[in-house]
Order: sequence, then structure tokens, then C-alpha cells
Amino acid sequence: MIEVTDCPYYLLTRASLATSAMLRQQLAAAGADQIRPAYLGVLMSLWAEDGLRAVELGRRAGLEPSTMTGLLDRMERDGLLCRAPDPDDRRAHRIVLTPGGRRAQRPVMKVVDRALARMFEGVAPRDIEATKAVLRQVLTNANRLEQP
Repeated sequence: MIEVTDCPYYLLTRASLATSAMLRQQLAAAGADQIRPAYLGVLMSLWAEDGLRAVELGRRAGLEPSTMTGLLDRMERDGLLCRAPDPDDRRAHRIVLTPGGRRAQRPVMKVVDRALARMFEGVAPRDIEATKAVLRQVLTNANRLEQP
């Protein structure tokens, strides 16, 4: 019988939940409680390139279209972004950061950097890089397996 702490699924899930909890707490302490950890993939993608089409944004953030709709609704409600008509395609929308969404970048990334530094305390930089490489491969495999 496998020991729970030897199960990669358990370890990934626990690490993800612990990191999300710390980020939630640290964002609230920094006065950025309208930013939720679930928003970070979308925000980081838009901070890198604002005005993406919703489908492309979902792809970059690694989210399913059904998940994106609700997430974008909440982020729009929280004043972080808005949907704008796509001038090249009447059926599509561009997702654009609001001034508040743009202003959030520096303080939010400070919190993220600080929280991750605490979570990875005592882990050698080369091990962090190796972990990221393994996780990228796992995500590549998962994406490949999802294809029909």
C-alpha cells in the first residue's frame, strides 16, 4: 500500500492548497484582498500582454473556457479587468486591465514573490528549477492526454 506522503497527487494538491492559503492571507494583509490566488494566472498573462482575446487568455492561463467565463465575471466585478469588443471579430472580446488591475501588479507581485520565497525556504535554487521543469513536463503530458 502506498504511503500518502509518497503519492505525487497528494503532494501536488497539498502544496497547491498550502501555497494558495498563504497567498490569500498575505494578499489580504497587504490590502489586496480583492485579488484571489485563482486570479493570478489571468493577471500575470495580462500584465505580460494586455488586451488578449478571452480564448487566448484562457490558453495562456491554463484554464478551460467554462472556468474562464466565471473567473472573468468575478474579476470584472472586482474592478480588475473589463471585456472590450474585438475590432477584428465581432463575436470575440478582448480582455483589458482596468487602471486598478494595472496598479495591482507591483504590490501583488511583491506579495507573490515574498510568499513563494517563504514556501521554498531551504530549497536550493537548482532544486526549484528542477521542480519547475518536472511540473512543466507533467502539464505538457496532461495537455497531450486531453487531446482526442
